[in-house]
Amino acid sequence: MSVDVPARSAVASPPALTKDRPLTRPRPSRATGRRRLGPGRPVRYGWAVGPVLLFALWAAGSAAGLLDPRALPAPWTVAATAGDLIADGRLQNHLLTSARRALLGLLFGVAAGVLLALVSGLSRVGEALVDGPVQIKRAIPSLALIPLLILWFGIGESMKVITIALGVFVPVYIHTHNGLRAIDNRYVELAETVRLGRTAFVRQVVLPGALPGFLLGMRFAVTAAWLALAVVEQVNATSGIGYMMELARTYGQTDVILVGLVVYGLLGLVSDGLVRLVERRTLTWRRTLAG
Repeated sequence: MSVDVPARSAVASPPALTKDRPLTRPRPSRATGRRRLGPGRPVRYGWAVGPVLLFALWAAGSAAGLLDPRALPAPWTVAATAGDLIADGRLQNHLLTSARRALLGLLFGVAAGVLLALVSGLSRVGEALVDGPVQIKRAIPSLALIPLLILWFGIGESMKVITIALGVFVPVYIHTHNGLRAIDNRYVELAETVRLGRTAFVRQVVLPGALPGFLLGMRFAVTAAWLALAVVEQVNATSGIGYMMELARTYGQTDVILVGLVVYGLLGLVSDGLVRLVERRTLTWRRTLAG
């Protein structure tokens, strides 16, 4: 008696994995002409493209006679003026004074912002006491407090440093506090499971989790420091880049004013670049769109 053999299924079975046919990830077809989603590969020295283009437009407008040299001197005129200021030693002295004021204000502002963020972010009672006044301060520009600060602290260095610190601590507090509250609750539950103490919990969970927010706040803070510095140095100062610019305004020296603006811009660009460098080095564990 014969036995009927069932016919093979019409659907072919997948090929067996052998050494000759390893399991590989399918490669995207180049025929479609589509690129990967996202911002693409990083551009080398991309941070300098915008400033160089702006400088080129400024130089081209000056060379073509489209810009009035009395209102906006040519780049080479400003460069020559900067060379004269450097040769006299005036630019270096003013720059050192400005850098000292900005660093002191940044130091005090960052310390206050981090401390208040920890108090508010780790305690509901602390948040009830701290967050409201900080939000009120956030709505009041630091520069609007200058008349009151002059009455309290006079017109010396203390007033200038405190004004810079007030402009710095708010962005540090806001972003650090947000980073604390954005920590994944699973890490908190894991810390409770392994019975971490309060100090170890802050060191191993809280601080690493809040670091991205803190570094983002630092980028806003360094910009706020230079903005506040540019204003307070024009209030009864005897040295600093802002004083140099105010003195040049009195004598109608537009080229000296532009030298000061270029210095402020370079300081802001370099300080922001340093914070971004620290961010890239310390947050290598994150997989983000920018990376």
